[in-house]
Amino acid sequence: MSPYAMAYDYDVLVVGSGFGGSVSALRLTEKGYRVGVLEAGRRFTDDQLPETSWRLRRYVYAPALRCFGILRLTLLDNVLVMSGAGVGGGSLGYANTLYEPPDTFFTDPRWSSVTDWKGELAAAYDQARRMLGVTTNPVETPSDRALRAVADDLGVGHTFTRTPVGVLFGDEAVLPDPFFGGAGPVRSACTHCGACMTGCRVGAKNTLVKNYLYLAERLGAAVLPLTTVTDVRPRREGGFAVATRRTGGLARRTFTAEQVVFAAGALGTQRLLHRLRDRGSLPGVSARLGELSRTNSESILGARTRRRDQDFSRGVAITSSIHPDPSTHVEPVRYGRGSNLLALLATTLVDDAGGRSRLLTGLRQLVRDRRDLRLLVSPRHWSRETIVLLAMQALDNSITVYRKRGRLRTRQGIGSPNPVWVPAAHQVARSVATKIDGVPLGALTELIGRPVTGHFLGGCAIGTSPETGVIDPYHRLFGHPGLHVIDGSAVAANLGVNPSLTITAMAERAVSLWPDNGSPDPRPPLGAPYERLSPVPPRRPAVPASAPGALRL
Repeated sequence: MSPYAMAYDYDVLVVGSGFGGSVSALRLTEKGYRVGVLEAGRRFTDDQLPETSWRLRRYVYAPALRCFGILRLTLLDNVLVMSGAGVGGGSLGYANTLYEPPDTFFTDPRWSSVTDWKGELAAAYDQARRMLGVTTNPVETPSDRALRAVADDLGVGHTFTRTPVGVLFGDEAVLPDPFFGGAGPVRSACTHCGACMTGCRVGAKNTLVKNYLYLAERLGAAVLPLTTVTDVRPRREGGFAVATRRTGGLARRTFTAEQVVFAAGALGTQRLLHRLRDRGSLPGVSARLGELSRTNSESILGARTRRRDQDFSRGVAITSSIHPDPSTHVEPVRYGRGSNLLALLATTLVDDAGGRSRLLTGLRQLVRDRRDLRLLVSPRHWSRETIVLLAMQALDNSITVYRKRGRLRTRQGIGSPNPVWVPAAHQVARSVATKIDGVPLGALTELIGRPVTGHFLGGCAIGTSPETGVIDPYHRLFGHPGLHVIDGSAVAANLGVNPSLTITAMAERAVSLWPDNGSPDPRPPLGAPYERLSPVPPRRPAVPASAPGALRL
């Protein structure tokens, strides 16, 4: 701690409260730092989360329209990004699916030369699983049976698996804290209502406000909702000045901190760092900012049944998955009954149009298939009648994010072009539609070359110098000692699985290497050769040593 430390408002300010920010808040508070968390979104109690996705003010995040919900939609040149907002970040509306990625992620050449990442992250994955309460989905649904049948037809039935999820299941409606030896909140058990992604009003979902953030606040971390960061500047006397405004309002306030952690999600952190570099607040940020931005090679498709006696809305958000080929991972996804808003993005499924306009091809298909027009475009009963299909690929493709005239823009990046459609996923969608006597669905934006992703990653890649990355292997920002990036923007490779467990594990590892407040820093100087280090144990662990979630890095 510097001699100026007590003159700061906080020792560390964390920008964002998602998986990276919440882990940082807890672990740094345990190590004796005074931590403030700045979150642009609002705080929700369980009963304040939206009943359905049509409750726009509580579901959609668009402050200019006075909507302060949990889902942010951002249309870029190459992709439509769905990301989270609110205290707890993406955990409020994510599908609580927590896979560890395949070995190809750890050996990806974009970052594998730094260290043995699988070995380094093994303990952190274990810690993340216990903190997030990972368990296996116990219920098989009609969606799972349809997907399993498709997998059998494709000769990949052995790849069918039930999902690892962060949900509390049980026979009792209300349960004492089962994860943290009494240090966590009283919990409620899952009712399989399917509403995970509009926000779990039951309280069964293991969101960050029920684990990392809850424990951080109990230890003294301060979470400031509806606080949007507008500037971060080094101070002559040391540390940083962090300027903020009230989200959707005019009130402004500046905080000071010795160190700052950017954890606003891959899109939010990139947006902020691009602006700060371009305006001269942080001129030393690497020129590689925005490169290796990943969409997880995602495509969001679906199948909708003609039968009125089917109900695909029951169960947790994602209950199973298959691999139709070694590179492609497909999961059935659901929304709770009545949450039909995203049906407005659905349309007919169009394969490669052979050089012709996919949009015009889609319009022709709609005319040709007009007998099924209700299924293709109507939101009525959509969540009950539809199996949404999320496809992901662990392939080396990327886009590059840059800033032009004050706006984020994208172009095709390093590696292969980012796919605008995934043939294996289209095959699965058509096969599922056949199984349920229905029609396959595609995404409207995919017809104009902008597939949908709920897992935008990267842009602040790990490297050994500013010429090879934006941050060093300890997540410190090149060019500006005292600044760190600990969120999905540090994930340099496509995972092919849902990324939340990996973001959590990477954050656990990064913050475990910080010193306790006031102790010598074991990490080599910024820019020095990488050294593999042992974790630094915290001064005051938040969880009793005997509890399942106790720190064991």
